[in-house]
Amino acid sequence: MNVTGHTRRPASIRDVASAAGVSYQTVSRVINGHPSVKHSTRERVLAAIDELGFRRNATALALASGRSRAVTVLTANTTHYGYASILQGVEEAARAASYAVGIGVLESAEEAAVAAEVRRAADAGGGLIVIAYDPAGVGALAAVPAELPVVGVVETPATPPGGARPWVWTDDREAAHAVTRHLLSLGHETVHYVAIPSSTRRTSARTTGWRQALREAGAPEPRPLQGNWGPAGGHRAGRRLAQDPSVTAILCGNDDLALGVLRALHENGRSVPGDVSVAGFDDAPHSAYLTPSLTTARLDFTGLGRAAFALLHGVLEQSAPIAPHRVSVPELVVRESSGPPPARV
Repeated sequence: MNVTGHTRRPASIRDVASAAGVSYQTVSRVINGHPSVKHSTRERVLAAIDELGFRRNATALALASGRSRAVTVLTANTTHYGYASILQGVEEAARAASYAVGIGVLESAEEAAVAAEVRRAADAGGGLIVIAYDPAGVGALAAVPAELPVVGVVETPATPPGGARPWVWTDDREAAHAVTRHLLSLGHETVHYVAIPSSTRRTSARTTGWRQALREAGAPEPRPLQGNWGPAGGHRAGRRLAQDPSVTAILCGNDDLALGVLRALHENGRSVPGDVSVAGFDDAPHSAYLTPSLTTARLDFTGLGRAAFALLHGVLEQSAPIAPHRVSVPELVVRESSGPPPARV
């Protein structure tokens, strides 16, 4: 404890590296007696270790061997259904492999804040899994040092990634296409869309799939409404859509948005599915128990988390090559909230 009464943070391997003017890999080699380090460099590192009171620990050993039994997940959110389910999948797979899991929360998309969180995660040792569904996650994935093992959980890429990029994803584009096509097949002239934010500030894969299905059917393309992530955003968008009697079908970027849209339609006297059909995305647990139960696209986020860990585990154990891949094809789940449009008078 220092003179102000606060507990002093233990020195990290990066603190030692900074004080000695070397890389943290060099510090790792010194404390493990690797013969490739020059004598002068070794003496400088040992002096920094003594000065800072650095203690040899499992993290240092892991950095030296490249075989840490720990991973850190970097994410901007731990509560939304998709994020939380990915974390669950990572934890389940890591526990089965006797790995520890830490979580680093990206509280801001600002470059300096993202870089600081990436450094903290790197100091913890092991590998990283970055949930890159938002600008903060995308920034973190780009900021991870090249020498650190990392796997990104990303939106559906516009084209399959070249080389050996360690990414995993589900096919959001195909899922949105399937749900939109289902609603059009019921006889709706078009499908309105309440969107979630895109990780890259460009058109998201879900928006692309929705638009593609409309164009294939020769249907009008309404302008998407931005709904953010939760029910409140869906409710705001739903109130606008409820005022338009020509709106008979709405696709929502996730099931929480759909929950808000359903409420707004109810408040405005629009019945579901009698007047308006509503579909969601993700198949969150509450979707089957709404009134009416929600038609949605089921995505296996927990399986995505397991796949991300399996890919990283292969890299850490040097037992499998990096192979970026789509994890699963989404499943259309048809429930009570979708039906034919009202008969024209």
